[in-house]
Amino acid sequence: MRTGIRLLDDGSDDGQLRLVSRAIREIRHSWVLFNQYRGTRKVTIYGSARTPEDHSDYIAAKEFSALMAGHDWMTITGAGDGIMKAGHEGPSRESIFGLRIRLPFETSANAVIEGDPKLVSFRYFFTRKLMFMAHADAVAVFPGGFGTMDELFECLTLIQTGKSNVIPVVLLEGEGRTYWEDWLTFITEHLCDNGWISTEDLSLLHIAESPEDADRHVRLFYRRYHSARYVGATYVLRLVTPLSDAQVAMLGEEFADLVDGGEMRQCDALPGETDHLDLPRLAFAHTRRGWGRVRELIDRINLLPLDGTC
Repeated sequence: MRTGIRLLDDGSDDGQLRLVSRAIREIRHSWVLFNQYRGTRKVTIYGSARTPEDHSDYIAAKEFSALMAGHDWMTITGAGDGIMKAGHEGPSRESIFGLRIRLPFETSANAVIEGDPKLVSFRYFFTRKLMFMAHADAVAVFPGGFGTMDELFECLTLIQTGKSNVIPVVLLEGEGRTYWEDWLTFITEHLCDNGWISTEDLSLLHIAESPEDADRHVRLFYRRYHSARYVGATYVLRLVTPLSDAQVAMLGEEFADLVDGGEMRQCDALPGETDHLDLPRLAFAHTRRGWGRVRELIDRINLLPLDGTC
């Protein structure tokens, strides 16, 4: 309300005020929906709306979404055809969300999600993309065009810059295809080798060999790691099971480049935390950069033996 009044005082025109009002309305409506499903893991699926139903990419998307639903994950994708429809066909209807963008040449949702209360319509791409990422515990990307690349690169940029939580990003395609192999060659030769991204940034993504491999990769990410947040300047990794003193010491030495003074320590919930208070923590003063290395730290934690050995 305060910002709206200031916009009027600033001389904003009707079009600008309508944009702000509609954007806030879209965000609010989405939160009302998603807040009903807090505590349930969700995977966002991106991919082309033009993929035919007999295409190997479509079949792989359907298989992957079914596998995730089998582990009680919900699926968030667009509401169109192609990969979006495949992502809806794999799970049961109770496990899917559809985020539709209103376009002149697309007037309806696919037959799977049409009429479902978990179907949300958006006027703006930026509010829709916000909802895709804000509620995702993992992202799966299938081959696609400009829109898919836009969504993938925004996802990677948000994680790379610390604007979004570190989550698994898996790239999938149908059997025998080389879309992601060719894509990674371009990324390596033109972005990584030229220094436009760091080598460790490649740790933020995983090219899956199959839907089963993608499913395993996502679930391994949450084998021991639960979630993370900042408490002041301290970065706190919440864990499902505690680490041994030897493991904490090893991690502190191996990932010393992430620590901005002091050392890594295992602790209980810190003052100011309000959720998951029963989980053990790995805490340290973070440099607030090197998010590819943070992903490597999480992977290392997940692969450590549960018996406390290194």
